[in-house]
Order: sequence, then structure tokens, then C-alpha cells
Amino acid sequence: MSDDIRAKVQALLPGLRRDLEDLVRIESVSADPARAAEVQRSAEAVAELFRAEGFPEVDIVSANGGGPAVIARKPGPEGAPTVLLYAHHDVQPENDHADWDSPPFEPTERGDRLYGRGAADDKAGIVAHLGALRTFGDDLPVGVTMFIEGEEEVGSDTLLPLLEEHSERLAADVIVIADSGNWDIGEPALTTSLRGLVRLDVEVRTLTHAVHSGMWGGLVPDAIMALTRLLDSLWDEAGNVAVQGLHSGPAADVEYPEERLRAESGAAPGVQWVGDGPVVERLWTRPAITITGLDAPQVDGASNTLTPAARAKISMRIAPGDTTENALACLQRHLEEHVPWGATLTTTVVDTGEATAIDATGPAYDAAREAFTEAWDGTAPVDMGVGGSIPFIAEFLEAFPQASVLVTGVEDPDTRAHGANEGLHLAEFEKVVLAEALLLQKLGSLGR
Repeated sequence: MSDDIRAKVQALLPGLRRDLEDLVRIESVSADPARAAEVQRSAEAVAELFRAEGFPEVDIVSANGGGPAVIARKPGPEGAPTVLLYAHHDVQPENDHADWDSPPFEPTERGDRLYGRGAADDKAGIVAHLGALRTFGDDLPVGVTMFIEGEEEVGSDTLLPLLEEHSERLAADVIVIADSGNWDIGEPALTTSLRGLVRLDVEVRTLTHAVHSGMWGGLVPDAIMALTRLLDSLWDEAGNVAVQGLHSGPAADVEYPEERLRAESGAAPGVQWVGDGPVVERLWTRPAITITGLDAPQVDGASNTLTPAARAKISMRIAPGDTTENALACLQRHLEEHVPWGATLTTTVVDTGEATAIDATGPAYDAAREAFTEAWDGTAPVDMGVGGSIPFIAEFLEAFPQASVLVTGVEDPDTRAHGANEGLHLAEFEKVVLAEALLLQKLGSLGR
């Protein structure tokens, strides 16, 4: 049976490649209001793909004015489990086209990859699901519900209302979320933890207006000086997060060699790592704080004055096991206690997203590990953490507590999702499709 499925997947690849390229050509950038029609066109194209597969129920839905999602359902044999397959059809902005080696919305093969915005994240996830379904045609071993979201790249703001409104249609025994990646080329993974996110805008004010630096410097603190001192307090001397009260935990026992870490991170020669302790803990299961933006006078043309106010955007990743409520309270308390020289501090919450820790045990996970091992020719999957955040996974876990949630995906360490030259490794994509087809077969044999 495994050899038959492998042969069917190989035969399906040219058609799947065409479908993926057609989707990549649609500029479904959900963050750009000017391309809302493209996001809608993308949803319609996805819906048409499932109608062509004989899904008797295919709808484009939205909630509270949010992005268009596709729900499609196809029954399986009597007594078989129902599997929900998730991906998203919206994509990140492509930003400066000059940074791309080929047009971002024209899929282009170079070497072993197919390049284009959404070629991996996450239109390849949609097509991987499609390939697994086509492997079985009308003889699905399980009941299948497709849920293809249209606003993941802008925070999934209306996902929870969608899950609530369509809870009966989306209820499943197993949920497969294809929006993550694998440990390396040739090494599959199941994502079992993700950090959460708290973003905060901070303003420090020391003056009502700018004043001459020669007249008042040395006595009156300027806002950049105060903000710099405040931000520096967020880390200890080694670079570990110094905010008290945040959660940290252990990570999977995975080796991350120095040479690979340096190559994949893009660290400049000679740069040393921040923090101490195991590398994967620092990346997956401990908090991290990054300053992602600063508002202050530009260097070019700056006047010789004390700056009255300065702003920064703080991005804090929180460890699995922590909550955004706790993390936000800890961060705000730290800032209030460390703002220097009596400066006025103003904080504004930008957004938050909960961390996720998945119980990766049980029959569905056993079936997934067997399927992945077969697809990757005997290489068992790694239980992998992810330092980034996919907050909607926590919403799935809360909405469907009885379901087994499997987080998979098509990405690899050099996918460059969200950046220029995003690319899908074509040989790994074939393995992803094969693994999901094998998984559906094994889940069908388990029964409900």
C-alpha cells in the first residue's frame, strides 16, 4: 500500500505544481487594502480547486468583516474519523521587488526550489493537502474538512468568531495544521511548541520641548538618553531577558551545531550569541526581547538639541507555559520600575498572541510519526519547537479540546518565509504530500 501511494503521489506532482503556480500568481496580500480583491480572488480559486475534487460542500465565509476563508467538506467511510486540514491562502507583502532575484508573484524554478511569495507560506500547504486528497480520489479513508483561512498573515483577528460560528462544521477528531516546517532538508519534524508574542510601544518624555544641548546638557536628561537606559535594563550582562516573573522551560533534546546555526541565522562574522544555556531553549522555550523600531531624530540633519521624547517598539516572545496576561504585566512593571530620572513613561499594547504547548502523544501522533518515517525513507520526525508565534493554534486547541492537533508544514531552514526570495524545496514538498497521504490512510485504519 505504501508503494502504491508513493507512485500515485509522484504521478500527481506535475498537476500539483501547476495548481501551486496558479495560486502564487494571485497577489493575496491581506495586509494591503488595495489588494482585497486579490485576496477574494485567491479564496475563489481555492474553493474551485475543492469543487473540482468533488467536494459536495464548498463555501467562502467570513466573520466581522474579516478575510475570506474557505470551508469544504467531503464524507469518508462510515465510522471513519474526520480530519480537518488547515492552511491559509493569504500571503505577506513582497516589499521591495529589487530584493528578489525573480518577480515575487511569478513562480520561478532555480536549482531545487520554486521561488515566489506564498510558494511555501502557505499556498504550498494548501496544495500539499490537495495532493494527499487526490491520492485517494473518491475513496477517501477518512472524512475531510478543509479550512483555508484568509487573514493569517494579519493576525487571524476573526478566526475565533469563525471557529465559533462554524464549530459544528469544523469539528474533527484530528486537526492537521500545515503552517510550520521541518527540522532540515531530509529531516522531518512535528512542531510541538511555539512561543507567544507581546508587542508594546513605549514612549519616554523628559522635556516639554527641545532645548539647546550646550545650555542644558549635563543637567537635563534627553529622551534618547533615558530611553537607551530603559531599554538596556531589559537584558542582563550576558543578554538573557532580565524581566522578572516570566516563564522558561526545557526544550527537546536536539543538537543545533554552531556552523548550521550561524549559516541559517545570517549572523555576521564574529558576532557572538546572546544569553546562556542550551541553544534550543534560548530559541524555543525561553522569553526573548527584541527592539524592532525606534522613533527619534534621524542622524542626517539632526539639530544640536536635547530630544524631548523618543519611542521604541518592544517585541517580546514568551515561552510555552506562560500567558500573555502575565507577560504583559511583568514587562510593564519592569518598565515602570526602571524608567530613569523621573521621565514620563507611556506604553501602548500593539498586539498579543498566546504561546502553545502540544501534548504530542496518542494514536494520531503515533500514526503521524509512522507516516513521516516512511515518507522520509526511515528518518523519524523530530519533535521541534518554534521560536516564532502562531497564536491561532492555541485557539484551535481551545475550540476543539477533544481533537488531536498536529502541526506540520512545508518549510525548511532556508525557505525564507516572509522575506525576499521565499522558496519551496521541491523534493521535500513531494515528501510532505506523501507523508500526509500516508497519515490519512493510517488514521482511517484507526477508526473514530
